[in-house]
Amino acid sequence: MLTGETRTGPETLASHAYEKLRFDVIRGVYAPGAKLLIRELCERYGIGLGPVREALNRLSRDGLVRQSDQRGFTVTPVTEEDLEDIIRVRCWANEEALRASIANGDQAWEERLILALHRMARMPFPTDDKPNAEREAAHRGFHHALISACGSKWLLNFCEQLFDAADRYRFLSRRQHASPQKRPDNHKDIMDAALRRDADEAVRLLKAHFQQTLHLGRDEIRRLASAGIRRPKPASSERRARAEAKTTTLAASDN
Repeated sequence: MLTGETRTGPETLASHAYEKLRFDVIRGVYAPGAKLLIRELCERYGIGLGPVREALNRLSRDGLVRQSDQRGFTVTPVTEEDLEDIIRVRCWANEEALRASIANGDQAWEERLILALHRMARMPFPTDDKPNAEREAAHRGFHHALISACGSKWLLNFCEQLFDAADRYRFLSRRQHASPQKRPDNHKDIMDAALRRDADEAVRLLKAHFQQTLHLGRDEIRRLASAGIRRPKPASSERRARAEAKTTTLAASDN
Protein backbone atom coordinates (compact mmCIF):
# COMPACT_ATOMS: atom_id res chain seq x y z
CA MET A 1 0.00 0.00 0.00
CA LEU A 2 1.24 3.46 -0.84
CA THR A 3 2.34 5.78 1.93
CA GLY A 4 0.57 9.01 2.67
CA GLU A 5 3.45 11.07 1.29
CA THR A 6 3.06 9.59 -2.21
CA ARG A 7 -0.62 10.46 -2.53
CA THR A 8 -0.51 13.90 -4.09
CA GLY A 9 -3.00 14.01 -6.96
CA PRO A 10 -6.68 14.70 -6.25
CA GLU A 11 -7.81 11.43 -7.83
CA THR A 12 -5.28 9.45 -5.78
CA LEU A 13 -6.30 11.23 -2.57
CA ALA A 14 -9.96 10.54 -3.30
CA SER A 15 -9.17 6.87 -3.89
CA HIS A 16 -7.23 6.75 -0.63
CA ALA A 17 -10.12 8.35 1.26
CA TYR A 18 -12.56 5.97 -0.42
CA GLU A 19 -10.58 2.85 0.55
CA LYS A 20 -10.11 4.00 4.16
CA LEU A 21 -13.71 5.04 4.68
CA ARG A 22 -15.10 2.03 2.83
CA PHE A 23 -13.17 -0.40 5.01
CA ASP A 24 -14.23 1.40 8.20
CA VAL A 25 -17.89 1.37 7.15
CA ILE A 26 -17.74 -2.33 6.26
CA ARG A 27 -16.04 -3.35 9.52
CA GLY A 28 -18.48 -1.30 11.63
CA VAL A 29 -16.29 1.56 12.87
CA TYR A 30 -19.28 3.74 11.99
CA ALA A 31 -22.55 2.28 13.23
CA PRO A 32 -25.38 1.66 10.75
CA GLY A 33 -27.42 4.85 10.55
CA ALA A 34 -24.59 7.03 11.89
CA LYS A 35 -24.22 10.47 10.37
CA LEU A 36 -20.93 11.07 8.56
CA LEU A 37 -19.79 14.66 8.95
CA ILE A 38 -17.36 15.65 6.23
CA ARG A 39 -15.16 17.92 8.33
CA GLU A 40 -14.79 15.30 11.06
CA LEU A 41 -13.83 12.70 8.45
CA CYS A 42 -11.23 15.11 7.08
CA GLU A 43 -9.76 15.41 10.57
CA ARG A 44 -9.81 11.65 11.17
CA TYR A 45 -8.11 10.70 7.90
CA GLY A 46 -6.01 13.81 7.39
CA ILE A 47 -7.49 14.46 3.92
CA GLY A 48 -9.14 17.55 2.42
CA LEU A 49 -12.82 18.28 1.83
CA GLY A 50 -12.83 17.49 -1.90
CA PRO A 51 -11.41 13.94 -1.71
CA VAL A 52 -13.61 13.06 1.28
CA ARG A 53 -16.74 14.31 -0.44
CA GLU A 54 -15.86 12.33 -3.58
CA ALA A 55 -15.27 9.23 -1.43
CA LEU A 56 -18.69 9.64 0.18
CA ASN A 57 -20.33 10.03 -3.23
CA ARG A 58 -18.69 6.80 -4.41
CA LEU A 59 -19.79 4.96 -1.27
CA SER A 60 -23.30 6.26 -1.86
CA ARG A 61 -23.26 4.75 -5.35
CA ASP A 62 -22.01 1.49 -3.81
CA GLY A 63 -24.97 1.42 -1.43
CA LEU A 64 -22.83 1.57 1.73
CA VAL A 65 -23.76 5.19 2.47
CA ARG A 66 -26.96 7.15 1.96
CA GLN A 67 -27.21 10.79 0.98
CA SER A 68 -30.14 13.13 1.59
CA ASP A 69 -30.59 16.88 1.32
CA GLN A 70 -31.78 17.11 4.91
CA ARG A 71 -29.30 14.83 6.71
CA GLY A 72 -26.26 14.76 4.46
CA PHE A 73 -24.43 11.42 4.46
CA THR A 74 -25.33 8.52 6.76
CA VAL A 75 -24.24 4.90 6.95
CA THR A 76 -26.81 2.62 5.34
CA PRO A 77 -28.84 0.77 8.02
CA VAL A 78 -28.68 -3.03 8.37
CA THR A 79 -31.87 -5.09 8.23
CA GLU A 80 -32.82 -8.73 7.76
CA GLU A 81 -34.64 -7.87 4.56
CA ASP A 82 -31.59 -6.13 3.13
CA LEU A 83 -29.31 -9.02 4.07
CA GLU A 84 -31.64 -11.61 2.49
CA ASP A 85 -31.83 -9.53 -0.70
CA ILE A 86 -28.04 -9.15 -0.87
CA ILE A 87 -27.40 -12.88 -0.43
CA ARG A 88 -30.09 -13.86 -2.94
CA VAL A 89 -28.67 -11.57 -5.62
CA ARG A 90 -25.09 -12.45 -4.71
CA CYS A 91 -25.82 -16.15 -5.19
CA TRP A 92 -27.39 -15.46 -8.59
CA ALA A 93 -24.62 -13.16 -9.86
CA ASN A 94 -21.75 -15.33 -8.62
CA GLU A 95 -23.31 -18.49 -10.04
CA GLU A 96 -23.38 -16.88 -13.47
CA ALA A 97 -19.79 -15.69 -13.08
CA LEU A 98 -18.50 -18.98 -11.69
CA ARG A 99 -20.09 -21.17 -14.36
CA ALA A 100 -18.66 -18.91 -17.06
CA SER A 101 -15.26 -18.87 -15.37
CA ILE A 102 -15.14 -22.68 -15.16
CA ALA A 103 -16.17 -22.94 -18.81
CA ASN A 104 -13.66 -20.34 -20.01
CA GLY A 105 -10.82 -20.70 -17.51
CA ASP A 106 -7.41 -21.67 -18.84
CA GLN A 107 -4.20 -22.72 -17.10
CA ALA A 108 -3.46 -19.14 -16.10
CA TRP A 109 -6.84 -18.95 -14.35
CA GLU A 110 -6.14 -22.19 -12.50
CA GLU A 111 -2.77 -20.87 -11.36
CA ARG A 112 -4.31 -17.58 -10.16
CA LEU A 113 -6.88 -19.49 -8.17
CA ILE A 114 -4.35 -21.82 -6.53
CA LEU A 115 -2.06 -18.90 -5.67
CA ALA A 116 -4.97 -16.91 -4.22
CA LEU A 117 -5.93 -19.76 -1.90
CA HIS A 118 -2.29 -20.23 -0.89
CA ARG A 119 -2.00 -16.56 0.05
CA MET A 120 -5.16 -16.70 2.14
CA ALA A 121 -4.20 -19.97 3.84
CA ARG A 122 -0.89 -18.46 5.00
CA MET A 123 -2.74 -15.84 7.04
CA PRO A 124 -4.41 -17.12 10.22
CA PHE A 125 -7.89 -16.18 11.32
CA PRO A 126 -7.91 -13.30 13.81
CA THR A 127 -8.35 -14.47 17.39
CA ASP A 128 -10.99 -11.83 18.15
CA ASP A 129 -13.50 -9.71 16.25
CA LYS A 130 -10.84 -7.30 14.96
CA PRO A 131 -10.22 -7.68 11.22
CA ASN A 132 -6.84 -8.56 9.79
CA ALA A 133 -6.51 -6.26 6.78
CA GLU A 134 -4.06 -8.54 4.95
CA ARG A 135 -6.24 -11.61 5.39
CA GLU A 136 -9.32 -9.67 4.32
CA ALA A 137 -7.49 -8.60 1.15
CA ALA A 138 -6.44 -12.20 0.50
CA HIS A 139 -9.99 -13.43 1.09
CA ARG A 140 -11.32 -10.91 -1.39
CA GLY A 141 -8.57 -11.88 -3.81
CA PHE A 142 -9.61 -15.54 -3.70
CA HIS A 143 -13.23 -14.77 -4.52
CA HIS A 144 -12.16 -12.48 -7.34
CA ALA A 145 -9.80 -15.10 -8.76
CA LEU A 146 -12.54 -17.72 -8.62
CA ILE A 147 -14.73 -15.81 -11.09
CA SER A 148 -12.01 -13.84 -12.89
CA ALA A 149 -12.32 -15.83 -16.13
CA CYS A 150 -16.03 -15.13 -16.57
CA GLY A 151 -15.33 -12.72 -19.42
CA SER A 152 -17.50 -9.84 -18.15
CA LYS A 153 -16.08 -6.72 -16.53
CA TRP A 154 -19.59 -5.58 -15.61
CA LEU A 155 -20.39 -8.85 -13.85
CA LEU A 156 -17.08 -8.79 -11.96
CA ASN A 157 -17.73 -5.23 -10.77
CA PHE A 158 -21.26 -6.15 -9.70
CA CYS A 159 -19.97 -9.15 -7.72
CA GLU A 160 -17.39 -6.88 -6.08
CA GLN A 161 -20.12 -4.47 -4.97
CA LEU A 162 -22.15 -7.35 -3.55
CA PHE A 163 -19.05 -8.60 -1.73
CA ASP A 164 -18.80 -5.25 0.10
CA ALA A 165 -22.52 -5.22 0.94
CA ALA A 166 -22.39 -8.75 2.38
CA ASP A 167 -19.15 -8.09 4.26
CA ARG A 168 -20.85 -5.50 6.47
CA TYR A 169 -23.06 -8.26 7.83
CA ARG A 170 -20.17 -10.70 8.11
CA PHE A 171 -18.29 -8.24 10.31
CA LEU A 172 -21.47 -7.51 12.28
CA SER A 173 -21.72 -11.17 13.31
CA ARG A 174 -18.08 -11.47 14.37
CA ARG A 175 -18.74 -10.41 17.96
CA GLN A 176 -20.59 -13.70 18.49
CA HIS A 177 -18.63 -15.86 16.05
CA ALA A 178 -15.05 -14.61 16.33
CA SER A 179 -13.52 -18.01 17.04
CA PRO A 180 -12.13 -19.76 13.93
CA GLN A 181 -13.68 -23.01 15.15
CA LYS A 182 -17.11 -21.48 14.71
CA ARG A 183 -16.45 -20.48 11.10
CA PRO A 184 -16.03 -23.46 8.76
CA ASP A 185 -13.58 -22.67 5.95
CA ASN A 186 -14.67 -24.35 2.73
CA HIS A 187 -12.66 -22.25 0.28
CA LYS A 188 -10.45 -25.20 -0.68
CA ASP A 189 -13.48 -27.39 -1.42
CA ILE A 190 -14.85 -24.66 -3.69
CA MET A 191 -11.52 -24.37 -5.49
CA ASP A 192 -11.14 -28.13 -5.90
CA ALA A 193 -14.58 -28.43 -7.47
CA ALA A 194 -13.84 -25.53 -9.81
CA LEU A 195 -10.52 -27.05 -10.89
CA ARG A 196 -12.27 -30.37 -11.56
CA ARG A 197 -14.62 -28.35 -13.79
CA ASP A 198 -17.54 -29.60 -11.71
CA ALA A 199 -19.64 -26.47 -12.08
CA ASP A 200 -22.70 -27.81 -10.24
CA GLU A 201 -20.70 -28.79 -7.16
CA ALA A 202 -18.65 -25.59 -7.17
CA VAL A 203 -21.81 -23.49 -7.35
CA ARG A 204 -23.48 -25.51 -4.59
CA LEU A 205 -20.50 -25.04 -2.28
CA LEU A 206 -20.20 -21.33 -3.09
CA LYS A 207 -23.87 -20.71 -2.35
CA ALA A 208 -23.56 -22.60 0.95
CA HIS A 209 -20.56 -20.39 1.75
CA PHE A 210 -22.63 -17.26 1.16
CA GLN A 211 -25.50 -18.66 3.22
CA GLN A 212 -23.21 -18.68 6.26
CA THR A 213 -23.21 -14.88 6.12
CA LEU A 214 -27.00 -14.89 5.90
CA HIS A 215 -27.48 -17.16 8.90
CA LEU A 216 -24.86 -15.56 11.16
CA GLY A 217 -25.81 -12.01 10.21
CA ARG A 218 -29.51 -12.66 10.73
CA ASP A 219 -28.83 -14.25 14.11
CA GLU A 220 -26.84 -11.21 15.22
CA ILE A 221 -29.50 -8.74 14.05
CA ARG A 222 -32.13 -10.68 15.99
CA ARG A 223 -29.88 -10.97 19.05
CA LEU A 224 -29.36 -7.23 19.15
CA ALA A 225 -33.08 -6.59 18.72
CA SER A 226 -34.10 -9.05 21.45
CA ALA A 227 -31.51 -7.64 23.84
CA GLY A 228 -32.83 -4.14 23.24
CA ILE A 229 -29.37 -2.95 22.26
CA ARG A 230 -29.54 0.44 20.62
CA ARG A 231 -27.06 1.61 18.05
CA PRO A 232 -24.87 4.47 19.31
CA LYS A 233 -25.99 7.91 18.30
CA PRO A 234 -24.03 9.39 15.43
CA ALA A 235 -22.57 12.14 17.59
CA SER A 236 -21.16 9.60 20.05
CA SER A 237 -19.68 7.53 17.23
CA GLU A 238 -18.06 10.58 15.74
CA ARG A 239 -16.67 11.72 19.11
CA ARG A 240 -15.11 8.32 19.62
CA ALA A 241 -13.63 8.49 16.13
CA ARG A 242 -12.05 11.88 16.86
CA ALA A 243 -10.64 10.69 20.17
CA GLU A 244 -9.22 7.58 18.55
CA ALA A 245 -7.66 9.62 15.75
CA LYS A 246 -5.95 11.91 18.26
CA THR A 247 -4.57 9.15 20.47
CA THR A 248 -3.30 6.76 17.80
CA THR A 249 -2.17 6.82 14.22
CA LEU A 250 -3.27 3.25 13.69
CA ALA A 251 -6.66 4.11 12.28
CA ALA A 252 -5.09 6.08 9.46
CA SER A 253 -2.24 3.76 8.63
CA ASP A 254 -2.83 0.11 9.52
CA ASN A 255 -5.10 -0.83 6.63
